[in-house]
Amino acid sequence: MRGFSTRRFTLTAIAASGALAASLALAGSAVAVAPASATASYDCGFAGSGTVTLTAADSGSKTIRVDSADIRTQFPLEANSVTTTLKLNKTSGGVTSEVQFSGSAHQAANTGDPLSFGPLPLTSGSLAAGDTTDSAARTGKPSATNWSLKFTVNGADGNFTSYCTATSNQSTALTW
Repeated sequence: MRGFSTRRFTLTAIAASGALAASLALAGSAVAVAPASATASYDCGFAGSGTVTLTAADSGSKTIRVDSADIRTQFPLEANSVTTTLKLNKTSGGVTSEVQFSGSAHQAANTGDPLSFGPLPLTSGSLAAGDTTDSAARTGKPSATNWSLKFTVNGADGNFTSYCTATSNQSTALTW
């Protein structure tokens, strides 16, 4: 009876480890970004200034969500009618370059609602494991040539772009 129990245990262990390996292979390559979110100060001109929270994710595609309770919408927005673009400094192996996240994913908003855009996919540059990203603090007023974050409203009356500059680096860099 003892040999039967040992064989049964061995077969059960082999089956369990095979099932675990198969489930890990099917799970994909989700990678944690550390920390998952960070804050920085942004100046958005007439739209206001204050803290912006950047929430990063890497579940096969790299994305960032942009939220702020301090900076508010200036007029009603239809869902997915604003293209949001975020520029961040990337450091990889001691070399700094720029990456951009851009997209039109957002809920409808009323005048005065807090900003909430994303997730925005990585659209320019590349990120590898261990790379860090950080808001680049800029001086001067936000403009078409001086921005860290921009919003292009695509409306029936034409397009309008609003610019923001980061006025501080993030509370901590995001490590991909």
